[in-house]
Amino acid sequence: MTTFDVDELRAAAATHPARHGNNACLRRRDGVALNLPAARWLAAPSAVDERLLAHVDGPVLDVGCGPGRHVLSLAAAGIVTLGIDISPPALRVAHARGAPVLHRSVFDRVPGSGRWGTALLLDGNIGIGGCPRTLFRRVASLLRSDGRLLVELDDAARGNPVEQVRFETAGHVGPWFSWAPVGLDDVERHATDAGLAVIDLWHDEDRTFARLQR
Repeated sequence: MTTFDVDELRAAAATHPARHGNNACLRRRDGVALNLPAARWLAAPSAVDERLLAHVDGPVLDVGCGPGRHVLSLAAAGIVTLGIDISPPALRVAHARGAPVLHRSVFDRVPGSGRWGTALLLDGNIGIGGCPRTLFRRVASLLRSDGRLLVELDDAARGNPVEQVRFETAGHVGPWFSWAPVGLDDVERHATDAGLAVIDLWHDEDRTFARLQR
C-alpha cells in the first residue's frame, strides 16, 4: 500500500497544477460549473475530513471517490478501504497517487456487497444518479447489518433539482451522469425510504454531515 504523504502531495499539486487538476469541476451540459469545492477534491484531507473519517468502522467503501483523498487517508491508517468512481480523469489521479480504486458505478456489481462496515457519500456525492432515495437504497444493500453511511449535505439544496453533469480536469472529461443535491430538509425522508435511520447530524466549520445507520 502506498503511504499517503500530505506534504509531498501538496508540493506536487503546486508544482504541476494542470496535471493534478487545479481546474477540476463538475460541469453542467449548458457549460456552467457547479458551485462545488473542486479544489478540495485534489487537496490533501483537511482537519474536517480527518475528524469525519474518525467515525468510520471498517471496511470502508468510498462511493464516488474521485481522486481518492479519503481512500488514501484511511488506507494509511490501516483501514481496509476501496474507492469506486465512473470518471476516468478522477481515477487517473487516484491511481497515480496509489489509491485502491475501481472504475465502477455504485449501481453495478460492487465487491464485498453486504459486508461493508461504512460507506461514504462525501463532497456532494449524495447527488449521484439524480435520485437520492434510490442511491440510499443501493448503498444500504452494500452494508452489513450494522453498517453505517456517512454523508455530506448541501445546506443550500431545496427540492433535489436534477442536473446532468460530468467531471472535468486538465483538459480531460468524464461521462455525463445525473446529479441531485440533498439538504437538511430532505435527508431524513430519503433515509427512511431506504430503510436507514439518521443517527446524528453535525456541522464542522462550513460543512454539514450526517450518520445514517441500517
